[in-house]
Amino acid sequence: MRDQRFKELKLDGIGRRFGDQAALRELSLTIRGGEFIALLGPSGCGKTTALNCLAGLLPLSAGSIWLDDRRIDGLPPEQRGFGMVFQNYALFPHMSVRDNVAFGLKMRKVRGPEMHKRVDEVMRLVRLEEHARKLPGQLSGGQQQRVAIARAIVYEPPLVLMDEPLSNLDAQLRLAMRTEIRRLHQTLGLTTIYVTHDQEEALSMADRLVVLREGVVQQVGTPGEVYEHPVNRYVAGFMGYRNMFELDVAEKSAGQAVVAGTGVRLTGQVFGQLDGQRAVAAIRPEDIEVEGPGPNRVEVTAEVVEYHGREMLVEATLKSGDRVYFRTEKRLAPADTVTITVPPERVLVYPLDSPAAPAEVLGVTP
Repeated sequence: MRDQRFKELKLDGIGRRFGDQAALRELSLTIRGGEFIALLGPSGCGKTTALNCLAGLLPLSAGSIWLDDRRIDGLPPEQRGFGMVFQNYALFPHMSVRDNVAFGLKMRKVRGPEMHKRVDEVMRLVRLEEHARKLPGQLSGGQQQRVAIARAIVYEPPLVLMDEPLSNLDAQLRLAMRTEIRRLHQTLGLTTIYVTHDQEEALSMADRLVVLREGVVQQVGTPGEVYEHPVNRYVAGFMGYRNMFELDVAEKSAGQAVVAGTGVRLTGQVFGQLDGQRAVAAIRPEDIEVEGPGPNRVEVTAEVVEYHGREMLVEATLKSGDRVYFRTEKRLAPADTVTITVPPERVLVYPLDSPAAPAEVLGVTP
């Protein structure tokens, strides 16, 4: 790819309002050239609004956008020159694959041998050479998505914006396309901003995650930082902490607390300031061990057991009636009573007034 790289893209307190509704509030972020950034959150959290503001499809209500030392938020989309991949592919059905890929170059007055060369390069990169003369309707969903990606990168944009590009694909194809997008990002030295509601997708692809809630940034960090140390229970919900228990604070010390309820007493790491008498303990299903040694022992009764190959996914109840979810290789059946354990470093304790985890992510009925 020819060099259109930049050192940094800076979002300085950008915001977007729709009437009295603030869809995006004071988002400040510096993105280094060559980074892969994932904007993560549920529907309505502001991630697509942020992407559309970057693309120039929505004007800002506040703040500014800088590409190195050049302010660009006043420029129309065509002058920003960013590539964009949409959820619905947005291909021209009457044009061949090759003509779809070449479309952006033609609009930019790139003609003749140079255009053919660039199209050939990109078609080879996305592995679509043999489909060049087909119409989009003759391709699979994954192939159509590769056409959309090829069209977005063929004119060598400084930044590629992707809005949930894999959401229309089946699970197996999504896995394959995740690898494909990451491979292209690395091969071409792209700078990519990727919108998704899927935490596994974000963790597997991005260099840094930006977790949003109601238009406000909750946490920015590497996948490891956000996965291992979510700053509040909202972020924890997105990072797989499906078990959330409201309990009494029995003891607290520097960085640790003991929380307790009916049949439960847990020691865990504290995130935030525990000022009240109640707190929330968050635990991942995969961090729970059945009949294992160690502290944080809790007796539960299995209610629903799902077969997942080598593992069983179990929904059980505590003595309090609260539900707990865990995975185990032990063969359990409904009504079995077992003791579960979880290491203290895998129990995260948050203030009760920290933002709640989204119900649809935790897999519970609101």
